[in-house]
Amino acid sequence: MINLSLIVFTAATIWGVFYFVPPAEGLGGLVRIAFFHIPVAWVSVLAFFLSAWWAFRYLQTSRLSYDSISSRSAAMGFVFCLCATISGAVFAKLTWGAYWNWDPRQITIFILLFIYGAYFALRSSIVDRAVKAKLSAIYSLFSCAAVPFLVFVIPRYYFSLHPEPLLNKNGSIQMDSVMILVLLICLCNITCIFFRVLYRRKDMIDE
Repeated sequence: MINLSLIVFTAATIWGVFYFVPPAEGLGGLVRIAFFHIPVAWVSVLAFFLSAWWAFRYLQTSRLSYDSISSRSAAMGFVFCLCATISGAVFAKLTWGAYWNWDPRQITIFILLFIYGAYFALRSSIVDRAVKAKLSAIYSLFSCAAVPFLVFVIPRYYFSLHPEPLLNKNGSIQMDSVMILVLLICLCNITCIFFRVLYRRKDMIDE
């Protein structure tokens, strides 16, 4: 269960987003959606990478505890990726007039959801625990290899309605200093929630 300190931290973060973040030029108050959208998108990537890491550890050791935490991390990555998709769709509706525009970033995140949806379909179709763990680990490693291309590489090569990413191609960050500070706090908060939920079951540490 999420502890009190994390609840307070989350409440303070939400308060900061609504009371400290200034309206952005051309977006106004809608920019606040980004302070949820960006952190959940980044944490979903983190979750997928960690899932692959623990999958690799399972293949090394055959410990089922690594399979358990790998699958849980993948599940949380899927949920966070879905949250990023939904918040992005809401932003698209409010700014572009439609929830879905088949924008390159929308297409690649849809593919990512499909890939990890197939991961859970694979796990649910296998009864034997050892076979399930081994095949899931192999699939997780191959799936993770596609994540950087779908999230960071491919969308940059096509015209997109999506606003410029936080880190521009020239390596500069064009954002108000207050926005940057609040965004970093949001990233920290969502990351803490991820790890707190991921490790909430003691029986996942050892089996």
